[in-house]
This record gives sequence, structure tokens and C-alpha cells, in this order.
Amino acid sequence: MLSLMLGGAACFAHAALAPGVAHASERAAGAALCLASAACAVGANVLLRRDARAIADRIRDMAGARLAPVQAETLQLRFLSSAINQLIEAAAKSVDDANLRAKELEIELKVANAERQHAEAIIYSISDAVLVTDPFDELVMANESAARTLDFDLERASRSPVDRVLADPKLVELIRDMRQSHSRSGRRIVEHRVRTPGGDRTFKVTLSCVASSPAGASPPALGEESSAGVVAVLHDVTREKEVAEMKNDFVSNVSHELRTPLASIKAYIEMLIDGEAENEKTTREFYEVIQNEANRLGRLIDNILNISRIESGLVQVNKQPQSLMVLLKEAIEVIAPQARMKNIQIVENLTPAFYQTSADRDMLYQATLNLLSNAVKYTPERGTITVETAVDEAKKKVITRISDTGVGIPPKDLPFVFDKFYRAESNSHMAKGSGLGLSLVKHIIETVHRGRLFVESHVGKGSCFGFELDLCE
Repeated sequence: MLSLMLGGAACFAHAALAPGVAHASERAAGAALCLASAACAVGANVLLRRDARAIADRIRDMAGARLAPVQAETLQLRFLSSAINQLIEAAAKSVDDANLRAKELEIELKVANAERQHAEAIIYSISDAVLVTDPFDELVMANESAARTLDFDLERASRSPVDRVLADPKLVELIRDMRQSHSRSGRRIVEHRVRTPGGDRTFKVTLSCVASSPAGASPPALGEESSAGVVAVLHDVTREKEVAEMKNDFVSNVSHELRTPLASIKAYIEMLIDGEAENEKTTREFYEVIQNEANRLGRLIDNILNISRIESGLVQVNKQPQSLMVLLKEAIEVIAPQARMKNIQIVENLTPAFYQTSADRDMLYQATLNLLSNAVKYTPERGTITVETAVDEAKKKVITRISDTGVGIPPKDLPFVFDKFYRAESNSHMAKGSGLGLSLVKHIIETVHRGRLFVESHVGKGSCFGFELDLCE
């Protein structure tokens, strides 16, 4: 096809370059040849385009056939990439949620630790003994008061069975019974006597059951058991019971002491009314008995009121620098007539007057007068009472001793001589009394003046009562 096109083009060029030279027939033949060549060229061009299109279609089909797997793989890659991105986003979101939850748990843990430390601080600060057990009867928490009262090692006792920690089987039984009751509300109060290192003491034991289910959880269904721990609080009521008994004894003793002089007064007044006093001398004796009993009754009431005021803190104290020598001499002058009636000699060995102590004059005078009066009462005739003072300048103390050669006090009674209404039975026949004089002295010396009262005694040889006060600076 290409050669035909070239031949036609040459003929056409030859005719154009030699016009008029060739013969007419030749011009006609050349023109025909040129037309034929042009027709061939047009046909060739048509065929060439058709073939080119066919070749292009074949190339496109071949390229399409080769690109189809590539496109499919590309689509798969895009799908996988999208899925992976979604997984990454989901994983990132999960990680963020986990981090957030971890932070929340960390905050909750800190809050729980803070609450636990706060609870421990509260328990440790309580003066009463506190025990906390878990559902397995193991000790999980206790304070120092509990360890000291029940005599166990606080550090080693943690997470130990309560029956191994406590030596009191009754208390262990109370804790177990409370846990087994599964009581989610209410408490049990029991009075229990415990043997402690300092002696037997009485405790009010308050037992409370603590549910082990987490906070906010619904209570168990009816008939469903809920294991729980127990909180036991031991409040020492030993002193309260002693005070209650002392109050009862006080009322009983006061009633008895008041009844005795009142009975005497009533009896002698009835005799006077009935005319049993036949003469003036008998009448005067009756009057003296009534007067003495009335004075005794007044002293008893005064002592009771003074002790009550001192114990309640309502007494008015007026402390001024006082000379013990002056106070003791005044008290000796008052008690001297009673001593002379029994031929008792009073020996004075007093320090100079310039040694002074800060004291309420009236109260300190009452205390020394009571001690001197007791010495006279329990010293037989022709005995001796020695009143002496000594100064310890190193300790800045002044010490007063009132010694007698009386009957003495038995050792079993010696620790109780300063108790209210207490009187040694072996010496009760020697003198009357209410048993409040020495108790009042103790309150005046120790409570009001912050001093120290002491006593030494030997049966058959005598007693020595003394007190120690601070020197004025």
C-alpha cells in the first residue's frame, strides 16, 4: 500500500514539471494514473485508520485485561487500609477509655486509702479499746488502748485469728456470736469483767456487726446469709461503778451518822419533856449532851459540805503567803485544853516564821486542827504529841509532821484511812467520829494545795501524819 502511494505521487510530479512537452495522449494517461494513485492513497489512508483503531482496541483490551487484577488488588488494599484504620481508631479509643478508667480507679484508690487512714486515725485516737474483725474472725484493726488493755502485740496481731490474739475466751465468744447472728443493724451491749495487767476491770462491751457487701449493693434476699465482720468497743466502767457504789455508801453512811446524834438529841429532849431531870444538875447534864450532839451534827454537816465543794470545784480558794509556824501554833493553842485533860504533852519543833507557803489560811488551819484532834483522840493518857516542821530548800518544800504515841493503825487499815467514813474497827472504841476528818484533810492538802499527804504507823507505838507543800519563792 505504501508503494502505490509513492508511485502515484511520482507520476503527478512528472506531469507538473513538463507541461506541453509530452504528447496529448500521454497527458491523458498521466492524469488517469494520477487519479488512480490518489484513489489508492485515499483507500490506503482509510485502511490505515481502521487498522490503527483495531490495534488500539487490541492494546486497550490487553491493557484492561492486565489492569483488572491490579485494580482489584488496589480495591482490596483500600478496603484493608480502611478496616485497619477503623481498628486503630477503635484500639486508640479503647486505650483512652482504659487510661480514663485507670485514672478513675487511681482516684478511687486514693480516696479509699484516705478514708481508711482517716478511719484508722479515728480508731487510734479513741481512748476506749477498739477491735475490728473480718468475716473469718481475724483481727484486721485494733488501737493501742486495746493492745494495752487486753495485753497483746499490736503489730503481730494483725490478720491473726482473734482466739489466738485474745486470752479472754468469753470476749472471743461474744465476737463470734455477734458475727454468726448476721445482724446488719442494731448492736449488742454486754457488761463484762476482764482480767487486765493492772487487775480485774469491768467493761461495757458494745458489739456491732459490719456487712461485708460493698457500699451501694442491695441487701441480701430474705433467707440469704451475709457474712460480716464485727466491731467491738470496750469502755472501762470500773471507775463509774466504784463511784456509784461510793455514792450509795456515802448516802448510807451520812444517813447513819446523822441518825446517831439526832437520836441522842431526841432521846434527851423526850426525857426533859417527861420530867426525868429531877434537879438542876441533871437538867444541865442533859442540856450539855444535847449541845455536844448538836455540835457534832454541825461539824458533820460542815465536813460533808466542805468535801462536796472541794470535789465539785465550787470552793472559793484565797491563797496567800502563810507561815506554817504561825498556823500550827494557833491550832496547838486550840487543841491544848483537850490534851491537858488527858495529861498529853505537846512538843513543838517548828521552823522560823519567815519560811512561808502559798495557802488558803482557813483551809490549811482546818487541816492541821483535824490532824491534831485525831492525835489527841487516839493517844492514851500521859502520852506525847510532837509537832515539827522541816524545810528542804533544794526541793523548795516545807514538811510538817504530827506524831503521837497512840495506839497506831493496823497495816490492813492503813491504805484506807483517808477514805470517806472509814474508821479502823480496832480503834473505834477509843473515840467517836464520822470518818470524814482525814478525808477532808486529804482534799485540802492534795486537791486544793497540790501538796502530798502521807502517814506512817505502828500498832502500839503510835502514828505520824504529815504533809508536804511548796515553799514561796
